[in-house]
Amino acid sequence: MTPQTLAQQCQYVSCTLDNGVAELILDRPGKHNAFDEVMISEMIQVLEYFAHHPQCQVLVVRANGKNFSAGADLNWMRKQATMDFEQNLCDANELAKLMSVLDKFPKPTIAKVQGAAFGGALGLICCCDIAIANERASFCLSEVKLGLIPAVISPYVTRTIGQRAARRYMLTAERFSVQKAIELQVIHEVSDDLDAAAEPIINALLANSPQGMAWAKSLLSTLESGVIDKATLDHTSERIASIRVSIEAQEGLNAFFEKRSPDWTISNSSTANSSIANSPVDKNNSAASAPGAK
Repeated sequence: MTPQTLAQQCQYVSCTLDNGVAELILDRPGKHNAFDEVMISEMIQVLEYFAHHPQCQVLVVRANGKNFSAGADLNWMRKQATMDFEQNLCDANELAKLMSVLDKFPKPTIAKVQGAAFGGALGLICCCDIAIANERASFCLSEVKLGLIPAVISPYVTRTIGQRAARRYMLTAERFSVQKAIELQVIHEVSDDLDAAAEPIINALLANSPQGMAWAKSLLSTLESGVIDKATLDHTSERIASIRVSIEAQEGLNAFFEKRSPDWTISNSSTANSSIANSPVDKNNSAASAPGAK
């Protein structure tokens, strides 16, 4: 299946792939890119497709229209109110899967944010590695206004802005500006030309080892507790020892000492191995099967 074929199968999401850069595009501008169960399913499908695509090196998450996303679709929320517990649990599990798949995506991810980014949209942004927004971007965790809570996105939002800030913005449901989003580390850069702002970042990512970036993301996910004990020291030592003997790392080191550009295509992988984040790496393996390796 090609990205074009996949995009044609989707109703509310589009996607592209060009020169190593994939795009997941929220494409429901008439509804301010509000989520419903169809859109969530389509986003998961596109993310899983690009996670395993050997030509995808960077993923950009962006939206068509005036706003990035207004969060949950009102008709979807009305439908949820008529569901029983089991139906609501199934519904919530799909949103949780979306956030997890994006958070664990094995290649660098960049969010380009314009206008409003409310509720679940803020979760998407916090799941991306890098986020850029325009000057008129605004953010809100508005769930408590409706008697709800931002439960599914809370791990990612709290990890990003911290427990203290999460207490304020989840409880007050106040809208905050892009400048406050910078302070809270939700957004890294502000620019009214999102494409121009993203270009040097994308170029930097494309110049790096796909395997190295994938392993760096995996490593960071294991360090979120902040605990530094013997298990942490053993784990990090094993990671660096394993990657040093990999084909791609050998190419990177040799290219550096030979004063040439590395050929990252020397390590070839057609699938991403998501288990790397949760299991030890075989020191005798070339690590070519690491997510994002080529």
